[in-house]
Amino acid sequence: MSLPTDGLIVVAKRECPTCVLVEPLLDRLAQSHAALAILSQDDPAYGAHLPGSLHDASLEQSFALDIEIVPTLIRMHEGREIDRTYGWDRTEWQRVSGIKDLGESLPPVRPGCGSMTLEPGIAEQLAVRYGKARFSSRQIELGDAEDPAEACFERGWTDGLPVVPPTRERVLRMLSGTTRKADEVLGMIPPNLAPCTVEKVAINAVMAGCKPEYMPVVLAAVEAALIDEFGMHGVLCTTMFCGPVVIANGPITRAIGMNSGVNALGQGNRANASIGRALQLVIRNVGGGRPGEIDRSALGTPGKYTFCFAEAEHTDWLPLSVERGFAPGASTVTLFAGEGVQGIVDQKSRTPESLARSFAACMRVVDHPKLAMAGDALLIVSPEHARVFIEAGWSKARLLQELTTLLQLSTDDMIAGAGGIAEGLPATLAGKTIPKFRPGGILIVRAGGTAGLFSAVVAGWAASGLVGSTPVTQEITA
Repeated sequence: MSLPTDGLIVVAKRECPTCVLVEPLLDRLAQSHAALAILSQDDPAYGAHLPGSLHDASLEQSFALDIEIVPTLIRMHEGREIDRTYGWDRTEWQRVSGIKDLGESLPPVRPGCGSMTLEPGIAEQLAVRYGKARFSSRQIELGDAEDPAEACFERGWTDGLPVVPPTRERVLRMLSGTTRKADEVLGMIPPNLAPCTVEKVAINAVMAGCKPEYMPVVLAAVEAALIDEFGMHGVLCTTMFCGPVVIANGPITRAIGMNSGVNALGQGNRANASIGRALQLVIRNVGGGRPGEIDRSALGTPGKYTFCFAEAEHTDWLPLSVERGFAPGASTVTLFAGEGVQGIVDQKSRTPESLARSFAACMRVVDHPKLAMAGDALLIVSPEHARVFIEAGWSKARLLQELTTLLQLSTDDMIAGAGGIAEGLPATLAGKTIPKFRPGGILIVRAGGTAGLFSAVVAGWAASGLVGSTPVTQEITA
């Protein structure tokens, strides 16, 4: 049935009490208007005694009319809509219908219900089927007997764990989490330097298990990985252990429920796990960075599945984002080329001086006691350890200054730390003192549960010259 070019259209559903309320008015509308279409979204019996009744089972007509609330009353003239109202408002229905005494026996106002076209899953199906949703990525057709999850394994799209099959509806839903256009190119993803669009990121975010509201964080993480100083190609191709560690700051971390507290570096939080995984899948599936091929890590690290957490921001310690030059209140991601987590267990130190020395002692042996000026370090301070410093008036900057001093190593220090083995130390270092980490190479963040005097250090991959990675920070936008 075609819709009237001149007349009224009523869109309703039986499960809506307000639609049931106005159903008796349909006869009056039909008497006053020669052309009346009644679109029922769920029950073919709704208004079925009138000739203009149509069961919109496919929701194609409701979608074309952009129905958001039922009941909706629309007035058409010469093939175009000239007026509409929704829910039940007696004054509005009288105005749109042109019937002055319509619904006088009904309550003045009643709210409507959500249209079936907006139900989760349905909205995306309709947009794909009838709307303007267009995808530039190649669509893979699966056989009727193929298991979608197994098909993703067979095509090499996974990191070894099952992924969520990226259907067009799921990708469209993921794209709703950002205002950026699907065909916007973020840059060239290493190692194959393949162009990466927002749509490609959305596909991998679906596979990683992200929610749409995570998309701005995922996009910022991908953009950060493309900054030259981070050296994503090298992070991927080195035989070292490293992978990108994503550290999130700002209001968005709380809005999407990221974990900065108990077990912040572990499992159990969807946002942490899926955001870090999405970045890894983009590098794998768009850039071609697969283990055993261009990814040549000798041992790897579990962090190559995902390594993402939020900083537990504290008013007395500047958040990492502010330390790195962003305005207070900005949401950012910082990428750090990190290895595994090395625990720091100190339940005895009660002064900041003692605890700082304890931290430095553990940090001296990162990678190897004799290895200096060859890497960075991410120091993750638990709230209980941070309290020791904060109550003594130490800022992050004060702690960093102390660690920088304590981590100046002489040749004798390095030999002693290596059990007296001098082999491998260049003769040119004799009598010299050098820093354990590159200048500016120590990042400090606060995270973890409020009970437990445990902190951690994550070694960072870096070296002199053009080899290595420098931490980078990217602001998160919608």
